[in-house]
Amino acid sequence: MADHGAVHNHVLRWADVGFGVTDLHGKLSWANPALGTLIGVPFDQALGRSLPALVPGAPESPQPGLVVQAAGPVDGEHRWLEISCTQLPGGDRLLYRIMDITSWRDRELEATQQANALRRAQVLGRMGNWEWDITTDRVLWSDALLEMFGLEPGTELDFAGYMTRVHADDRDMIATSLAVARATGDRFTFSHRMFVGGETERYFECFGEVIADEDGTPVRMMGTCHDVTQDRRLQDELRQLAEEDPLTGLPNRRALTRELERHLATGGSGSLLLLDLDNFKDVNDLRGHAVGDRLMRTMAAALRERLDPGQLLGRLGGDEFAVVLPGCEESDAAEVAARLRDAVAGLPLVAGGATTRMTVSTGVAGFTSGEGWEAVLANADLALYASKAAGRNRVTVYDPGHYADTAKRVSVQDRLRKALEHGDLALHAMPIVALSSGRTLGYELLLRLEDGQLPLLGPADFLPAAERSDLVLEIDRWVFGKAIDTLVAHPDPNLRFDVNVSGRTLEDEDFADFVLDRLASSGVAPGRLGFEITETAAVTNLDAARSLAHQVRATGCRIALDDFGAGFGSFVHLKHLPITGLKIDGEFVRGIDSGTRDAVLVSGILEIARGFDLSVVAEWVERPAQVEMLSKLGVSVGQGFHLGKPKPLGSVLKRPDGALSDPLPTAEDGRS
Repeated sequence: MADHGAVHNHVLRWADVGFGVTDLHGKLSWANPALGTLIGVPFDQALGRSLPALVPGAPESPQPGLVVQAAGPVDGEHRWLEISCTQLPGGDRLLYRIMDITSWRDRELEATQQANALRRAQVLGRMGNWEWDITTDRVLWSDALLEMFGLEPGTELDFAGYMTRVHADDRDMIATSLAVARATGDRFTFSHRMFVGGETERYFECFGEVIADEDGTPVRMMGTCHDVTQDRRLQDELRQLAEEDPLTGLPNRRALTRELERHLATGGSGSLLLLDLDNFKDVNDLRGHAVGDRLMRTMAAALRERLDPGQLLGRLGGDEFAVVLPGCEESDAAEVAARLRDAVAGLPLVAGGATTRMTVSTGVAGFTSGEGWEAVLANADLALYASKAAGRNRVTVYDPGHYADTAKRVSVQDRLRKALEHGDLALHAMPIVALSSGRTLGYELLLRLEDGQLPLLGPADFLPAAERSDLVLEIDRWVFGKAIDTLVAHPDPNLRFDVNVSGRTLEDEDFADFVLDRLASSGVAPGRLGFEITETAAVTNLDAARSLAHQVRATGCRIALDDFGAGFGSFVHLKHLPITGLKIDGEFVRGIDSGTRDAVLVSGILEIARGFDLSVVAEWVERPAQVEMLSKLGVSVGQGFHLGKPKPLGSVLKRPDGALSDPLPTAEDGRS
């Protein structure tokens, strides 16, 4: 027994666990050295003192495993102590056991912090992990993943329960993916939809692997789930932006051409329609872009309603639409196009109390397997151009001759470009004449192509081709520059020129500055130079025409509206355009001496011109009887073959007597 007592004393003396005995009030009567070390007081000095007082938080009555924090051996440090209090036999003494659990506690806290950090990272990253014990069919889900599923942390959820929450269309795919992974041992991945909260659809992307035993039998599957709903919705929005027209909701050019390409690649045949609204820019200019946008949406809805399933309608941009008609012959496609044309013509557009009706021009091109979508689109575009050229509101089926017309147009543009470079453009002058005296008041300058090549091309042949490219911008600058140079070389104040401005040039913001700066530096009186804009061009580019008119008038130049009365809304625009004159369209002058209603229309134009203090010139004066009737109506100035044919500008300027006026011709002159 003595030996045992010595061993016990030795153990108690050298143990790292502190022991102490107190009375029922906590006063220490015995302690081993370890207790003193742990509480920071030598054990012999602790005797007779209250242990709960020495260790704040220590229990004062029997209690198992209470953890308290105490000061460490080094200032600023702390240690964790686990204190147990047990009542000794006899009931009048207490045994305290104190253990230093700092290292264990720190590891526990670190593990807890890591677990919390992982959980927080999973929550922030919308990610969670899971483990499926195949043998017991039990699935362990991370709390973050359960929360993403709309469940409370710790919820028991087996695989069957999980599958009931997955979108019905995705369940077979998941089951197949997992079955293949179990059979092959390969890693797996899949994406699926899940209803969270009963209604909200979310997207999850899953990755996992199979864990097998020594025999290769799958025993567990582990994986992660990532909530990719936000990414998926963003992708859908980007895809929508990339493939859907935001104004009408129709497929855009990219989506429609891809569908056409798919039909061609899979051996399909059919037809393509290209539809272009006629004079749509007039609607935007007159009614405003809000009305134009509403018309676009209305038209898109009307066209879509009149197409069969499988026929794809898209908006290529601006006022142009396209329809892919799989398996539709060109003749049938032309009938579809005619129905769509009639539907558009029947759409009333009401804005500001006025009703406007639109028309649409259409090109039709068939396609078969082996063709490229670019070629099909180009053919339809050529047919569309033919519809426009033929008067609009028409349906034209592509013909190889359309390509020849385009090739001719390109060839004409090449000739014009070379003529501009080599000095083969020339100006002819057509006199503007006072009807009463026959005196020439000025000249309208007309462009001619004199490059010596065949076929000979007149203005009607080459000007449309020029206006379909930026070449016309250079040509207009050349004409105005030549006119100003001529006025400088011939300072006679009675020599006046009127020069035409193309519709495309109206869109050139630098054009007015180019002409007016050159005019100012030349010293030519501004009143000797006049600008002419066709009414159609002015209406199509109303803001640009207004801007040019303001700049021109501010410098003292004249500006007239040419072919007045040819377009719709003629009188509406007069109050918006600060012009100085009108040139009555020849269609109203042609039959003015034959008892038609043209005289009434011309009289009305004259009244309006007087009200706006505008000069008036009658065009297409070709007979003496027209001069007589125009004079009776009050028209004092005109131009036309009866009054003087266009002549080369040089010959007009080189008259022997220096006169600028010819006598008024008569019927005997052969110009009637």
